[in-house]
Amino acid sequence: MNLATIIEPHPSEATALISRGHTTTYGELREQVAGLRGGLGGLGLDPGDRVGILCANNWYFAVSYLAILGAGAVAVPLNPLSPTKELERELASVGARALIVGPSGHNTVQGFDRSKLPVLEFVIYSEGHGGEQGIELGELLSSEPVEVVERDSSDLAVLIFTSGTAGSPKAAMLSHGNLLANIDQVIALRGEGDANDVGFGVLPMFHIYGLNVVLGCSLRAGASVLLVERFDPTSAVEAIQKHGVTVLGGAPQMWALWSQMPEIEDDAFASVKVATSGAANLDPAIAEAFKARFGIELGQGYGLTEASPVVTASVGLPWRPGSVGAPIDGIDVRLVDSDGTDVLVGDPGEILVKGPNVFCGYWNDAEATRAAIDEDGWLHTGDIALVDDEGFIYLVDRAKDLIIVSGFNVFPAEVEDILMDFDGIRECAVVGVPHPHTGESVKAYVVAEPGYALEEDSIIEFTARHLARYKCPQKVNFVDHLPQNLTGKVLRRALR
Repeated sequence: MNLATIIEPHPSEATALISRGHTTTYGELREQVAGLRGGLGGLGLDPGDRVGILCANNWYFAVSYLAILGAGAVAVPLNPLSPTKELERELASVGARALIVGPSGHNTVQGFDRSKLPVLEFVIYSEGHGGEQGIELGELLSSEPVEVVERDSSDLAVLIFTSGTAGSPKAAMLSHGNLLANIDQVIALRGEGDANDVGFGVLPMFHIYGLNVVLGCSLRAGASVLLVERFDPTSAVEAIQKHGVTVLGGAPQMWALWSQMPEIEDDAFASVKVATSGAANLDPAIAEAFKARFGIELGQGYGLTEASPVVTASVGLPWRPGSVGAPIDGIDVRLVDSDGTDVLVGDPGEILVKGPNVFCGYWNDAEATRAAIDEDGWLHTGDIALVDDEGFIYLVDRAKDLIIVSGFNVFPAEVEDILMDFDGIRECAVVGVPHPHTGESVKAYVVAEPGYALEEDSIIEFTARHLARYKCPQKVNFVDHLPQNLTGKVLRRALR
């Protein structure tokens, strides 16, 4: 098997991708992917080699992703908005041999310190940056096509960086079988895939929801994907209407913005058959307001990168704002107390997950893998939920101190490690605080070394050189001390 073959059975004339005003049919996509697959093999890349993808949501990403998988290599999607140093760390940690760079990533890559990337041999640029600086993607696309490399379902397909259930970012290992299993589980929610669907691809493809639920499910079903590089609420509505989008997935902030825009017509989403909110909790009040105005019931689900990602969904169930639905077919879910005993209906418990979609572990981190997956194969999510007597699940708490900014995970420890490198900071703690547009934002509490006069802007600018923007503090509070418990652990609850 090979996940890349999901594009093979569909009619050649059917539309696969809509990107940058250009339409790519399935026939064209198969030819392009086969050429790039041959080009990657011609470079000497072997099955199992890691290849980074630094692209926004566009044709470049989709073709690169499918070609990497088809060549038997491992795709490593990266955030094109991440600062250079963060990308260097991520590429080095997985030992990437090659990197494919889309138009939005050219300038970032020029700043790489190649001494920190000893195994990175090939940088492949999308356009106009080849020659001495790297390889032109167009050259590889014109290579002699080769067949898809056969892989086992347990073979690694994708590495996606996630904060997991604790600590700094780790690369989650997702196999061909993991990803395909969840694609088929999601498609089954509607009975079967609809080749007439048009999906709205605005959720970033370096995020597992955008990668596997939006792109993967659409291509598996033979549907079309409208790839959107940047979200603008007004132009997004125009694109939805122009292309007749039928499957609309987004983060809570999208629905909140649209609900508050009086200039949008009440029938703006008339073509939409299925609308889902993911990546973070959706305020039930927003769901109610959206339905009242536009007549659209926003479905909600629960998932995580380590589950490829969907665990529960409300599609096909009675509408219950605030609930994340019920476990999808093929997945076992338990809610357990601190002793590992199943809780009673209505009582909160940690979500445990088992199924073919559960990941293989964290790259080169056996300890973190053991902490996440127990001996019986249960994934311990760290998230707390309860189930009602109808079987509907409701989230009540998140994994430890996780902060969710616009649907993206931020762990305090990662931000705090960077802050402690700032000259003059003696102690610090990071928490999430409510934000009207991003759900939460990062706030830092800082204790200065004696004799230092620290400035908020300087600290924020420092973190921006080392972390993706959404991980950076939006506000820094200077305090004399941090609240601690008897064992010396910072009480984030008190700070919040």
